[in-house]
Amino acid sequence: MPGPTTPDPRFDVDLFVIGAGSGGVRAARISAGYGARVMVAEEYRVGGTCVIRGCVPKKLLVYASRFADSFEDAEGFGWSVPPPSFDWPTLIAAKDKEIARLEEIYSRNLNKAGVTIVPERAELDGPNAVRLASGKRITAKTILIATGARPSMPVELDGYQHAISSNEAFDLKTLPKRIAIAGGGYIAVEFAGIFAGLGSEVTLVYRGPEILRPFDIDMKRGVAEAYQKRGIKILTNAAFERIETTGAGLKATLRSGGHLDVDQVMFAIGRKPNVAGLGLESAGVALGEDNAIIVDGYSRTNVPSIYAVGDVTNRVNLTPVAIREGHAFADTVFGDKPTRVDHANIPTAVFSTPEIGTVGMTEQDARRDLPVLHIFRTSFRPMAATLSGRDERVIMKLLVDGETDRVVGAHILGPDAGELAQLLGVLLVMGATKRDFDRTMALHPSAAEELVTMREPSERVIRSNESGGTS
Repeated sequence: MPGPTTPDPRFDVDLFVIGAGSGGVRAARISAGYGARVMVAEEYRVGGTCVIRGCVPKKLLVYASRFADSFEDAEGFGWSVPPPSFDWPTLIAAKDKEIARLEEIYSRNLNKAGVTIVPERAELDGPNAVRLASGKRITAKTILIATGARPSMPVELDGYQHAISSNEAFDLKTLPKRIAIAGGGYIAVEFAGIFAGLGSEVTLVYRGPEILRPFDIDMKRGVAEAYQKRGIKILTNAAFERIETTGAGLKATLRSGGHLDVDQVMFAIGRKPNVAGLGLESAGVALGEDNAIIVDGYSRTNVPSIYAVGDVTNRVNLTPVAIREGHAFADTVFGDKPTRVDHANIPTAVFSTPEIGTVGMTEQDARRDLPVLHIFRTSFRPMAATLSGRDERVIMKLLVDGETDRVVGAHILGPDAGELAQLLGVLLVMGATKRDFDRTMALHPSAAEELVTMREPSERVIRSNESGGTS
């Protein structure tokens, strides 16, 4: 059924999307559903970072890395498991097959929606046109930039060319026996868990005092403790001085003077908006910090005909956010339904082992911003560990506004924490109170029942108006 958009004959298309990642694909499909004539240019593979070289293949590798625990734990439940062996090429081949399947689905859905896919690079050629790598010029009433972000590499570091980023990590020919990973965010921590679970000797090198800097204090410290128990070395306040090749692999010298002998060095030190060579300057599109495209609440740039969504805007760099922004763009521009995206209370997960699931304020933020804060915290050994003998603990935490009783933060460290965080996100968006949690019947036996059985706060914090301190 045609939507509210009437094609504009002055232009070749109504919408031209640069980048066929999650945000661009959603924007293209929904816009086409409103009756817009849509083209999408993608120079690499349809699906973008998440599907091709990001969260999807990474989660598959996370699953693979956790089987070692399952084999080990099975004995405690009466199973006799022969010594397992792992084959990296088999995993990578299976991953590649699944990614190809997903890419085909993305392309098929675009075709079904009537979107034209252009398999080549596109650059802006003014506010209402793009020029393809083939030289063809296409005019568009509206242009959407959804080119995502790319891994940052320390090009100033002597020998950086011997290292890899997360992009190359998915296609290594062999599993490294020893790997050093620079970084302390999502990607670095997740890959550290992946490689360690698959049998590599892993060293995590982070320039700051604690890994997972923006996360709740109990979550990041819980992961660090668990990783160290798993044999992952964590070097904080540390950085590389240079990387050299040796006959046995790589020598990574630290600024402190020590060095690491490894087979691979991987940098996961952040990502930068992918704006190079897009012709933004010629079109007059304004850039901000880290060269992110500046947009308003409706994803519109300072050039009225040009919009941007996803990581290229450096707002909240998560796939579901890019998808929501792409959908909101289509509703606003072609659906006659102006829609702003609410970037508050976004649930997220770190697929480390153990896993973090989180939504809302961290304890650090809540202590700073709330006049009265009630902290509910519990730590316990999961039931599965009682027979397996595994040395692990689950941490659950609720942060409550002491004046309104609203739950403003929820954090979980443990199995399936990401799944639980998704549902907790619904509750926080609805404005659930601690009393709502308390009057919810527990499901027993489960780990999640702890979320509704914590009755007394472990700590009450009252912020002093005079000094800004706490008491």
